[in-house]
Amino acid sequence: MVRKTKEDALATRDSILDAAAALFAERGVSGTTLQHIATAAGVTRGAIYWHFEDKGALFNAMMERAAMPLEAAMALLDQDDSSDPLGDLRDYAVRVFRLTVEDPKARSTFEIATLKMEYTDEMSAVRERRALNQADWIKRADSRIRIGIRRGLVKPGVKPCAVAFGMWVLIEGLIRNWLMAPQFDLVKMGGEIIETHLASLRM
Repeated sequence: MVRKTKEDALATRDSILDAAAALFAERGVSGTTLQHIATAAGVTRGAIYWHFEDKGALFNAMMERAAMPLEAAMALLDQDDSSDPLGDLRDYAVRVFRLTVEDPKARSTFEIATLKMEYTDEMSAVRERRALNQADWIKRADSRIRIGIRRGLVKPGVKPCAVAFGMWVLIEGLIRNWLMAPQFDLVKMGGEIIETHLASLRM
């Protein structure tokens, strides 16, 4: 009986997240209230608060659910024995581009986060999560570039932190532009743009 209760709770949580994702995509995050989500999910506001502290926590849970496939890509930036650390950055970007194109749930979540999101006070937890994720990614990318410098694969004088931040902006910008107007091949052209940028850093 306990197991069934847990399964029911998980099912309710998933239905809330599904309803939230659909409404965020349709109405925008600021235009969606917890009552809208409760009605769409067929639950009470109390049920939402049982699972999530507020709308920001609900939004973060939605992001985490869609972002799980990205964890495997992050492993590309953690290899100590990589023979091509800059190639790891390229491969990461291409994998994220492919996920954006091929996974409807991931694409919808990225679109909500980049095009239908306003960082109001009630979404401060989302802003904090984004800042932490960005800092974590830049730290990993910075490490890739430093490995390349130590191995003589990257031109002298390159500033790892600046390059890492630039890569973050480049990847995010390509995804944002594709979501706004998918008139180019994100995987092919995105990969070529990233590789062109990285080629300018190689010895």
